[in-house]
Amino acid sequence: MCVLLSECAVKLYIYLVIFTLSFGIQGIQEDDNLQSMLVGTVMRKIKSRSWKKQRYFKLQDDCMTIWYKSKKAGNTHSTFSVSDVEAIREGHQSEVLLSIADEFPADRCFTLVFRGRRGNLDLVAESAEEAQSWISGMRKLIENLENMGEREKLDQWIGDWFKKADKNNDGRMNFKEVRDLLKMMNVDMNEHHAHRLFTMADKSQSGTLEDDEFILFYKMLTQREDVLRVFQEYSVDGQTLSQSDLEDFLREEQLEEADFQQHAKQLIERYEPSDTAKLLNAMTFDGFLMYLGSAEGSIFNPQKRGVFQDMSQPLCHYFISSSHNTYLMEDQLRGQSSVEGYIRALTRGCRCVEVDCWDGANGEPIVYHGHTFTSKILFKDVVSAVGTYAFKVSDYPVILSIENHCSVEQQRVMAQHLNHILGDKLLKSTLDGKVPIGLPSPEDLKGKILLKAKKIGGLEESLNEIAEDSLNGEISDEDEVAELDEDNLHRESVRRRIKVGQSCGTTFWPQIQTSYYTWSNEPTESTWKTSVLSCLSQKSKQRLSKELSDCVVYCKSVRFSSFKHSRVHSKFYEVVSFTESKARKHLRETGAEFVHHNTQQLTRVYPSGFRTDSSNFNPQEMWNVGCQIVALNFQTAGEGMDLNDGLFSQNGRCGYVLKPGFLRDAEKRFDPEGPQKQDGYQPVILNIQVISGQQLPKVNIKEDSIVDPLVRVEIHGVPMDQAKQETRYIDNNGFNPVWYDTLHFTIHTPELAVVRFVVEDYDKTSKNDFVGQYTLPLSCMQQGYRHIHLLSKDGTSIPPSSLFVHIRITRLE
Repeated sequence: MCVLLSECAVKLYIYLVIFTLSFGIQGIQEDDNLQSMLVGTVMRKIKSRSWKKQRYFKLQDDCMTIWYKSKKAGNTHSTFSVSDVEAIREGHQSEVLLSIADEFPADRCFTLVFRGRRGNLDLVAESAEEAQSWISGMRKLIENLENMGEREKLDQWIGDWFKKADKNNDGRMNFKEVRDLLKMMNVDMNEHHAHRLFTMADKSQSGTLEDDEFILFYKMLTQREDVLRVFQEYSVDGQTLSQSDLEDFLREEQLEEADFQQHAKQLIERYEPSDTAKLLNAMTFDGFLMYLGSAEGSIFNPQKRGVFQDMSQPLCHYFISSSHNTYLMEDQLRGQSSVEGYIRALTRGCRCVEVDCWDGANGEPIVYHGHTFTSKILFKDVVSAVGTYAFKVSDYPVILSIENHCSVEQQRVMAQHLNHILGDKLLKSTLDGKVPIGLPSPEDLKGKILLKAKKIGGLEESLNEIAEDSLNGEISDEDEVAELDEDNLHRESVRRRIKVGQSCGTTFWPQIQTSYYTWSNEPTESTWKTSVLSCLSQKSKQRLSKELSDCVVYCKSVRFSSFKHSRVHSKFYEVVSFTESKARKHLRETGAEFVHHNTQQLTRVYPSGFRTDSSNFNPQEMWNVGCQIVALNFQTAGEGMDLNDGLFSQNGRCGYVLKPGFLRDAEKRFDPEGPQKQDGYQPVILNIQVISGQQLPKVNIKEDSIVDPLVRVEIHGVPMDQAKQETRYIDNNGFNPVWYDTLHFTIHTPELAVVRFVVEDYDKTSKNDFVGQYTLPLSCMQQGYRHIHLLSKDGTSIPPSSLFVHIRITRLE
C-alpha cells in the first residue's frame, strides 16, 4: 500500500466532507432559529448591575463561530467558538442576572456557560422571542457538535486552521500561507518537503490551494505510518482487513473478550466509509484509522463509562467526589465567592460540597471564607443553586458539608431555608423512620440531599424526640485551631497563624493580616498563645439550634479522639474530619487502623490552611486508606484534580466509586504500606509503548516556537507503586512526533492504581511547559493499540490532540 493517500481515497474523503457540509446547510435552511442567528441581533451583555452594554451578535457562515461587536467600537470585535460553550441556562440563573431581575424579565435573559475556567456570558435579548431563538439555536448547534463523529471533528479542525492561515480571506492559500500554517500547527517541516507536498496537492496548478486541494495537502501531511504498519501486519492482501483479519486483530492484539465475529461485523458497519468494502465485509485503512480514533479504540474501556458498579452497599464503601471551599472561584484569601462554584462542581459530578456559614446582615446567613478578603454570598442563594443543580448529572445523593459559625438565631434561618427551598429533597429522617443499624446506600438515597454538620445528641435520641432545644459546644469541626498541639505552637508559621485568625475572628486578625502582607510586626509567642486561648474560649460559648440539628441524619460531625476510642464508642453515622497533615500522620503511623475505621464510617479529609493559594494535595494517599470524602479545591487545576477527575471518570461519572473489597471488609486488615501481606496479593506488570503523538497544541505564543514533546507516565497508588518514567523528547515536532519508547511498571495493588499521562514541552534551561494530560484508573484501561485523547490543564478536551500507544498488562508470576 502506498504511504501517500490514493486518488480514490482522497475523492472518497472529499465526497464525505461535501456530503457533511451539504447536510449541514440543508439543516440550517430548515431551521428558523439558525437563520435568525445568521442574520444577527442586538443584545445587552451584562457584567454587573451597573455594566450593561449593547452588542451585535451574529452566527458566522461556518455555523461554528459567534461574532460580536460594540456599535460604538469601530472595527473592534470578538469571537468565540460554539464548541467552547458547555451549556445554556435560561432565565435568571446566574448571580449577575439575578442582580438585574427587577429590570429585565426572565424570559429575555440567558447565560452561556463556557468550558474550563472561562467566565460566563450573561445576555438580555430585546424580546422573549429573540432570546428563545438564540437559546434553541445554540442548543441545536451544541447537540450537532456532540453527535459528530471523529472524522467530522477532524473536518471542523481542518476548516479552523484553513481560516487562520488564509490571511487575505480569498478562500485560497499560497505557499507562504501554507508555510505559516505549518508553524501554527506546531510542525517544523523541511521547506523543500513542504513545497513538494504543496505542488502535489495543487491539482489546478494555480500556485494556490483551494478547498479539496487543501484537504488533499492535509491528508498527505498527516499520513499515519505508525497505524499503517499495524494495518499491514494484519492485512493479508495489504489493502484491506477482511472480517477474519479484523477478528485476529481484536483477539491477538486488543485482547477483547467480546464475541470477535460479531464485534468485527459491528466495527466494519460503524466505521468503514466505503460501501463497497462493507459489502465485502472488509475494512479499509481509512475505516481502521477511524476505529482506532473512536471511543471504542480509546484507552478508556467503554464498558466502564456507564454506571456498572453495585450501588446498594453502605455509603462508607464508596469514594465520593468532594469539593473544599466550593463557594470560591479563586484563592482563599482574596478570591471571589460565587454560587457558580457550586453549579460547576455539581455539574462535574461532585457529590459533597462545602458551605462555610457566618452571620450576615438583616438576619440572613452568608457564605464566605471567614475573616478574609473573599467576597460574600447569601446562604439561601447557595441552597437554591444546590437544589437546582444537585441531580442534573447524577441521581445519587449530595452531601452538604456545613461549616457553621452562625449564631443560634441565624442557624434557625439556615434551617428554614433548607426546608423551604429543598423541600422533599432534604433528608430529614431515616429512610424508614426507625433507628438503623448501618448507613444506607447511594441507591437508597437517590435524589436526596444530606446535611453533614454537628448534631445535638445522637440519631437515636432525635428519633425519640428527647434532644434539648440547644446545646453548648463546638458547632464547626474544620477549624484548624482545634488541631493545634500546645507543644508545637512555637513552631507554627505565620501562615498557620493566619488560619487561626480566620477561624477565630478575634481582634488579633488585623495584626496577623498586616504581618502576612508586609512580612513584619510578627506577633510574639505570648500574644499568639493568648489569641489561641481567646479563640478557644469564644468557640466554647457557641450554641447549636435544634432546628438545624434536626436536619442532620446520617452524617453527624464529631471530633476525633483516637482509632481505639472510635472502635469502642463511635456510631456508624458519625463523621470525622482531618486536615491533610493530620490524615497523613495517621496513615503513616496506623495505616491499617485507619483502613479499618473507614470500613465502618465516613471520613472527610480537607486541604491544609497553609494552602492560601487554594492548591491541592495528592488525594491518592487518602484513597489508599479508604477515606471516602477527600475534598479538593475544584477551582484549582493540576495533578490533584487530574487524579480526582480520573478516578471518577468511571461508573457513569456519578460521583460514587465502589472501593476495592479489601477496603470494605473490616476483617481484611489491609495495610497500604505492605500490600504484599494481603490475602490474594497479585501484582501485575504494566508495559506501555508510547508510539506517537498527533496535533499537540502549541504552548508558546511565539510564532516560530515549536513544541519539543516528551511523554511522562505516572503511576499513583500505594507507596510501593508510586513511579514515574519518561520518553525521550522529540525536537521541533508537536504535529506528529514518533517515539516508539517502552516504559515498564510493576504494580502491587492494581485495584488502587491511577495512571496519568502527561505531555510536556522539553526545555533544558527551565521547567518544562505543560502541553496536555489524561488520567484514568488502571482497572479502566483497555489493552492493545489505543489512542489517548488529551485534555487541557483544566480538564477540557483539546481535539484532535492525542497519543497513540500500545498497552500490555500481565500478571507477575
